Amino acid sequence: MNRRTALKLSAATGAAGVLTLDTVAFASPPEDGAAGGDPGGGDRTGSTRTVRGHLPTGAPDYVYLPVEVPRGVREFAVSYTYDKPDVPAGTPGNALDIGVFDERGTRLGGPGFRGWSGGFRTEFALSAAAATPGYLPGPVRRGTWHVVLGPYTVAPQGMDYEVTITLRFGPEEATAAPVYPPERVHGRGPGWYRGDCHLHTVHSDGQRTPAEVAAAARDAGLDFIVSTEHNTTSAHSAWDGLWGRGDGTGRELLVLCGEEITTRNGHYLALGTDPGTFVDWRYRARDDAYARFARRVHNADGLVVPAHPNCPFVGCQWKFGYEHADAVEVWNGPWTPDDELALGAWDNALVSGDDWLPAMGSSDAHREGQDVGLPHTVVHAAELSRRAVLEGVRKGRSYLAESSRVSLALTATGPRGEHAGIGERLRATAPDAEVTVRLDVTGAPARAAVRLLTDQGELHAEQLPSGAGTVTWRTTVSLAAYVRAEVRHPVADGDTSGLPGAMSAMTNPLWLTGPDGR
Repeated sequence: MNRRTALKLSAATGAAGVLTLDTVAFASPPEDGAAGGDPGGGDRTGSTRTVRGHLPTGAPDYVYLPVEVPRGVREFAVSYTYDKPDVPAGTPGNALDIGVFDERGTRLGGPGFRGWSGGFRTEFALSAAAATPGYLPGPVRRGTWHVVLGPYTVAPQGMDYEVTITLRFGPEEATAAPVYPPERVHGRGPGWYRGDCHLHTVHSDGQRTPAEVAAAARDAGLDFIVSTEHNTTSAHSAWDGLWGRGDGTGRELLVLCGEEITTRNGHYLALGTDPGTFVDWRYRARDDAYARFARRVHNADGLVVPAHPNCPFVGCQWKFGYEHADAVEVWNGPWTPDDELALGAWDNALVSGDDWLPAMGSSDAHREGQDVGLPHTVVHAAELSRRAVLEGVRKGRSYLAESSRVSLALTATGPRGEHAGIGERLRATAPDAEVTVRLDVTGAPARAAVRLLTDQGELHAEQLPSGAGTVTWRTTVSLAAYVRAEVRHPVADGDTSGLPGAMSAMTNPLWLTGPDGR
């Protein structure tokens, strides 16, 4: 099958453009009692078409294959392959993603989305009764569907691909109503709650099931998690019963819904959105679409959090700016140099004061060997509920920790009893009023290095031989606009890089102001 020669540029799908291929047509199923004979090789139970093509280097971000679905289809199934030729060292090879939109169309942010698996699966199927993880069950209605291909990277030789579509006919089945997690754990009042806000299961490119992720979260001592699959909401209804008292301690797990939106110019998390809220990903920074979808997240009562902003992989570095963000993922997985870069950029932006973005830490765990809860965010919330946890994150009433063994408490006290904790503001009686900053640490590694940092940089440091203890430092409002704390692993013996050790835990800042608010 030949592709159309026209490259369609459309504001609805992004300035990068899309390529629309020729439509694949299927005959209607034979009437009862009629013989088979579909020239495409099908019969009254199913029919198959195969499309082959070639994409050159510089292909559009998205290639749409229209499929004309006749009446009477019970299941829509797709498989695909593509070549992976050798490429020179340092040159990206072929990587091709896949998804599908139904008869309601491919309009950016429209209702037609039915699933996405990126490059993680080579086939998928969906019907009214069931769907491959990453895809949404529902009726296969008559009309023009679109298989969407995403040539993520294309080798210098180009990419040869093959897509096979199979329609299976039969009576339509019922679609079960989705069961979403409850938004509150009863009996859990004000306190510090531990949660991993960036996780993947088999519903995108993860290898754990939701049940395995829930078990790993409990083992890690977490109180809540957020389901953040790449570009799909299919996992929102995959946690039925997994929030219950399954750990033997009588404690429930709060499961929040969300998504990781993986654009070509960076990824961001939609945290704690209304269940079923889909946020489109098919745009770049130059397309002027990000603000629209950030509003969609906010309208669904969720938070916008740029993820791993300095990740070195193709398409992962954050290019959209931070105007519409509510927090930023400074720490992603085990501590690496790109986390150090993210931390430095975040710290530099803290001088904005009232407009500061809280830091978050998440595991981004996909499979065994990637620990759920390494790291996680510890949030002070009025209760263990969706709205209270998100409010704590938004206000920066939180710190980041590598495991539930580590606990921090950072406070500041003024001469007349003024008091502030993490994310709060202490208003002193005078600019030169003495403020006592106290950091309590438990569960850190032996010989942990404690650093107290302000808008001027590090102003106090000491070591905790046992990994636990209290650090006290006295300052004034005129000396420090804010104070934040880091607890790091000791520098390895023989390390002459001059860099600090890996992070064990860190806080968001507390703020110091004089009587005039400055």
